[in-house]
Amino acid sequence: MAKEYVNMRNLRFVLHEVFAAENFSKNPYYADYTKEVIDMTIDTAKKLGDDLFFPIYTEMDKKKPHLENGVVTVHDDVRKIMDAMGEGGWIAAPASAEEGGQQMPGTLYAAANFIFHAANTSAASYFGLTTGSSDLIRTFGSKELNETYVPHMDSGKWQGTMALTEPDAGSSLGDITTSAEPNADGTYTIKGQKIFISAGDYHSAENVVHLMLAKIKGGPVGVKGISLFVVPKYRPENGKLVNNDVISAGVFGKMGMKGCPILHLSMGEADNCKGWLVGEPHKGLSYMFKMMNGARISVGMMSTALCSAAYHASLEYCNERPQGRPVSNKDPLVPQSLIIEYADVKRMLLFQKAITEGCLSFVTQCAYYSDMEKISEGAEKEKYNLLLNLLTPIAKAYPSEMSVLSTSAAVQTLGGAGYCDDFPLEQYFRDTRINPIYEGTTGIQAMDLLGRKIPMKMGQGLMLYAAEINQTIAEAAGIESLKTHAENLAKAMQKLTEVTMKLMGLAQSQAPEVFLADATLFLENAGIVSIAWQWLKMGIVAQKAVGTANGDEKNFYEGKLAAMNYFFLYELPKSAALCERLLSDNRLTLEVKKEYIN
Repeated sequence: MAKEYVNMRNLRFVLHEVFAAENFSKNPYYADYTKEVIDMTIDTAKKLGDDLFFPIYTEMDKKKPHLENGVVTVHDDVRKIMDAMGEGGWIAAPASAEEGGQQMPGTLYAAANFIFHAANTSAASYFGLTTGSSDLIRTFGSKELNETYVPHMDSGKWQGTMALTEPDAGSSLGDITTSAEPNADGTYTIKGQKIFISAGDYHSAENVVHLMLAKIKGGPVGVKGISLFVVPKYRPENGKLVNNDVISAGVFGKMGMKGCPILHLSMGEADNCKGWLVGEPHKGLSYMFKMMNGARISVGMMSTALCSAAYHASLEYCNERPQGRPVSNKDPLVPQSLIIEYADVKRMLLFQKAITEGCLSFVTQCAYYSDMEKISEGAEKEKYNLLLNLLTPIAKAYPSEMSVLSTSAAVQTLGGAGYCDDFPLEQYFRDTRINPIYEGTTGIQAMDLLGRKIPMKMGQGLMLYAAEINQTIAEAAGIESLKTHAENLAKAMQKLTEVTMKLMGLAQSQAPEVFLADATLFLENAGIVSIAWQWLKMGIVAQKAVGTANGDEKNFYEGKLAAMNYFFLYELPKSAALCERLLSDNRLTLEVKKEYIN
């Protein structure tokens, strides 16, 4: 097992030097979060990661959950972790003080979750799902629902989930068939099945609270008829918990993330499953998207965290593994070189560093916009809302797709050893492969970005995004060593705008399938430009600091500049090829006959 999984110096760099997160304390809502409190919080997260999460990372993978006699058994330490997260206030941390939370800025909470997921992403998923579920009840649920469920969920004793997917519907939520029939007592009788429910049941949870989508009988067809319900495994009744006719029908065997089970659930086989409506009827999808949008950004951070853990494991190996000699020196009497001395290994490590640290900054940028939206008013609030909406699909998709490539590069640096389970690299690779699928596949994120977020409010979000990037470009252009990078990012942004205008034109004149055919390539391009923007932001800070730094600090800032140079020299050029493809009138993927690819 590797000795480290995150770079705490880099995390402090992002929080304090790039985003000045301590400035949130100037707002009354976040007044407690001074620089000292921020550092104490992430140090506490790191200690939890070191003591509870990281030591059982590989063990949870090997001792995977199993279903026997109706009971789902998971690693015993899950209970210990959930208790610690509840007692430490981590599950409720983003909520207001009045709601029992700590009013923790999302920027800081994202940083803490980066640590937890890098330490053990399966373990971190349990309480992350509970945080999202309890927040949904807080926001849209009745006072009774809040009082009945939220305190138990915040304590970690009751698990929370989101239950959307069904066997015959998949991502097409308008086709779900789980039904809800109203009862005289105000409850609903729930009947149906759900699949892929993460943390959907396990032996050490006192209860599992499902935030479940279903259709009230007689309601509108399609997505307009979807409502949201609280459907617990055990329902509170006369001061006791009684069986609510929610059955664990199976645990799916998974490629990775084996420490956290995904369940096939069956509700209402005995016609005795009750659900409680959240908010108003037929508005369930809009409510669920509150949780889902937060979850999508969380997947981006989870992906980045796995990149980080894999990078540190491969870096450790490369600094310890001697093999061969430089091609210019074949003398067998000369000691073998450490593999970190070789250019191609440096390339793979730089790639991992550039992706990990670039994505960390970008997802933090989204969390920052979320915080600014919360504490702003009027036009400023609208600005941050539009930016966050636009960037959410990018923040989910780009880090998750690149995490597959980054962890793969980590495996490659170890050669054959990376493919073996003596080292954790193969597990990081398996674990992160789900992330491009979680919370809506990359294709769904692409259609969301191009089909919904770009045209939203006459393209205001895109204009604000361009303004943010141009501000960074203007500052970097005044620094001689960054001038070329600034010019290249300006060209990439100009080309992205050109592509967007062409596709928006097609949207007005052609069928939707035409302008959305290569939406995934558009999303990839937007991701490259976004990470380049973050690297230029970090480069400005590093360039200003490197001249007066010494020793390890100088190496840190020089490392930042090296990774920035890598991204601009190796990754940003890919944007031009994507733009060329997107500007072409050739519609191969749309027009090719299925017979040709069968």
